[in-house]
Amino acid sequence: MTIAHEFAYHRPASLDEAAAILGRYGGKASLLAGGTDLVAWLRDEQAAPEALVDLKGIAGLDRIAVEDGALVLGPLVTFADLIRSDVANASLPLLVEAARTVGSTAIRNRATVAGNICSGVPCCDAGPPLLVLEAVVRVRGAGGERRIGIGEWFRAPRETALGEDGIVTGIEIPPTPAPHGGCYAKLGRYEGEDLAQASVAVLALPGRKFRVAFGAVAPTPVRGRRIEALLGGAEPDAELLDQATALLPQEIAPITDIRADREYRSHMVGVMLRRGVAAAVSRMATGEPAYGTRVI
Repeated sequence: MTIAHEFAYHRPASLDEAAAILGRYGGKASLLAGGTDLVAWLRDEQAAPEALVDLKGIAGLDRIAVEDGALVLGPLVTFADLIRSDVANASLPLLVEAARTVGSTAIRNRATVAGNICSGVPCCDAGPPLLVLEAVVRVRGAGGERRIGIGEWFRAPRETALGEDGIVTGIEIPPTPAPHGGCYAKLGRYEGEDLAQASVAVLALPGRKFRVAFGAVAPTPVRGRRIEALLGGAEPDAELLDQATALLPQEIAPITDIRADREYRSHMVGVMLRRGVAAAVSRMATGEPAYGTRVI
């Protein structure tokens, strides 16, 4: 792999130093965490920053911690870290289930959860589960600290609310009411390392409430608010799920690309929604099927 573009390389030892470096470049520097997206963009000349600011030299950014009841993922927490974390498996099995579908073992060891959402690609695996978990992104910028709800994070393909001088300092995931059950369904072309053709995250909550989100079928990962309203408070039987799938054209806008055509995506999202709701409800009631069991 050859990267022809030249850039300066900085490895700050603190967030203060990283912020100062970003400020000097006036929006023409890129942050480097895992680099699984950024390095590919550099190789393909889709990105041409004047500098890379490598965050891996800053201690403590790879922590998974509980703060005031919320689980907080540091910006250098990888998908592999998430999978290995006892506290994440206990409190966020839905997010861990999504983490297990990311790329290959090598990719999971490098790719960070924060970097995944900062890439802003429609098929990012962390997007749908973080949407239904109603995460908050902590950002440090020139204007001080900000807390951005994940629902306001994704703005357009590869465009987020981070800002040119922003640094993600953590992803905060509030406690989920108990009991609950979730499911992340990801459609790919083959077993192994592949980007999603479509993805669906479902969270079943007490009182027959549901949160639903989709990936790779709209310009950004999106919540299915109309479907949530329809499902809320009712038994999700076959008739109700028929009505829910009928609402999909109002929630998603799939395209045809190299991975799938729009008609296939539209059809399969309906299948995934049905199976995802069924799995989430069953997991809330009985714990089965085990998280990590494929439903598609």
